[in-house]
Amino acid sequence: MGERKGSEMDIQLLGLPKSKTTRKAQRFFTDRRIAFHDLDLRRHKLSPGELSKWVQRFGVEACLDPASKSYREQALQYVSAGEDAWLGRMGDDPSILALPLVRCGKELAVGDDPDGWRRIADAARGGDRA
Repeated sequence: MGERKGSEMDIQLLGLPKSKTTRKAQRFFTDRRIAFHDLDLRRHKLSPGELSKWVQRFGVEACLDPASKSYREQALQYVSAGEDAWLGRMGDDPSILALPLVRCGKELAVGDDPDGWRRIADAARGGDRA
């Protein structure tokens, strides 16, 4: 998508193409004809600073996907680490994240969260009216 006017709110959907919940979120916004920027986390590496927005809002546990293959293979359920260490690990391996990560302005959602996506859609629509 091209550049947008300052009054419009951009939705960024960060995920992985093979993630079922990422595809579910894409369908959610597409079905409602709400534009979004789809960012593939294999190509767009998130910095610990970017990830910290979700971790501060939802906590480390909510941002991790214990059901993911990568999480289980690395036995991360047994890892006891501080927030900074988790942020680094999440940035290095986005497949351990609860995807998708969605943001629009100050609104954030993590994982399979249709209520959060609705809140974000409303924020984006509000930005269109500004």
